[in-house]
Amino acid sequence: TELARAYWVFKANGFEVDIASTAGGEPYALLDDEDMAAYDYAFLNDATAQNKAKNTLNLSEVNADNYQAVYFVGGKGTMFDFPDNQVIPHLAANFVAQNKVIAAVCHGPAALINVKTENGEWLVANKKVSAFTNSEELLLIPNAEIIFPFLLQTKLQDRGADFIAGSDYLEQVSICEKLITGQNPWSVWRVAEETVRLLGYEPLTRVNTPEENSVALLKIYSNEGLDVAEKAVKNNEHKYYGRLILMHAFVAFMKWEPLNGFKLMILADSLKPLSS
Repeated sequence: TELARAYWVFKANGFEVDIASTAGGEPYALLDDEDMAAYDYAFLNDATAQNKAKNTLNLSEVNADNYQAVYFVGGKGTMFDFPDNQVIPHLAANFVAQNKVIAAVCHGPAALINVKTENGEWLVANKKVSAFTNSEELLLIPNAEIIFPFLLQTKLQDRGADFIAGSDYLEQVSICEKLITGQNPWSVWRVAEETVRLLGYEPLTRVNTPEENSVALLKIYSNEGLDVAEKAVKNNEHKYYGRLILMHAFVAFMKWEPLNGFKLMILADSLKPLSS
């Protein structure tokens, strides 16, 4: 999802997109169809996209001079593949030196933790950065500190980043100079469009997806409560992804917040005529 959704935003705005991986060729892939929607299925059914995804460039073959931006996709595997990769620090430092755009989302910022600038400082030091938070990680994987070599939020903070954490599993995007980072998969669309803006273009207007509408609704609920969220539903004709609201209800119960969980179930129920 973090690759597919950004890929289509970039393509729709006129950019050519190459896909690279740490080893090149066809990377290991695990399809999580519970989170997949229109952008993702379109990617899986597009011959050009699939050819790029199954025949990735090796990062060692990538010439930074040929690109205007680099986008580091997340996924838990990046926590192992990115930090100690020998090519990424040089590639990212080259982009910084040329004042080019670096974007990363979810676990993608793991690519940045060992990157230094020309003056020897950590790239993320004193910069606003968002990534998958400790709260999000430990809720889903309580023993994450043992499974992963580090917790991403903690490591970024150790490197001096001004870590900006939004609500769990809701959109949060941080922009600092030419660095754009997003907290989780629900931040992908905005990360991609903000990348386009930093490249000097206004992104094409498009219809928001049901998933985006649901994230926006959840933010209204989080900030202003159930009544305001229900009124927002009644006052527009958006399509929603009701299962996402229910997923947040489940998360609330996991956090031992039963009242919050029941309210989210009520909100999900109000969406039935509008849900996909």
